[in-house]
Amino acid sequence: MTFAHDTEMSLQAAITLVNSEDPTEDTLETLADLQRFYDEFAYTGRHDADQAELHTIRALRPRLRELLTADRDDAVELVNEMLREGKALPQLVRHEPFDWHLHAVDNQAPLATRIVVETAMAMIDVIRADEMSRLGHCADEECTGVVLDLSRNRSRRFCSTPCGNRNAVAAYRARQATAG
Repeated sequence: MTFAHDTEMSLQAAITLVNSEDPTEDTLETLADLQRFYDEFAYTGRHDADQAELHTIRALRPRLRELLTADRDDAVELVNEMLREGKALPQLVRHEPFDWHLHAVDNQAPLATRIVVETAMAMIDVIRADEMSRLGHCADEECTGVVLDLSRNRSRRFCSTPCGNRNAVAAYRARQATAG
């Protein structure tokens, strides 16, 4: 199953935001980090780029983690709550560099509101398609990351290349130890 571009982008942004809160290294600590996130996921509209906005965006992470790791029925409740709070009114919009896609709140709404509502809108597609299995926890036992698996064969198990590499090396060493 392939989702629409805006759905995939919103899910990837939410995963990146959630995974930025790593116990060993927080990757969303500075205004420069926030700007990179904003640019990487091609957000448009209001961006205060101040400490208050950074604090608000960082505070979203537990709530988004809850949504992205919820079972389907619980996810429905969370999505509906997020859409109500954000006063979502879905509309088709077009702006560079994207063709027609959905926005559900005004471009002048706070970035945090837009992130929450866009994630909730993306989760509508995931829930309706019964594709919750595309979201899960990283298979690395020491990692708290969340995984978005958009692969055709549903083979993604790790949240990042470093987690995958660390586990591949550990598996290789274990095989070498038992073979020798």
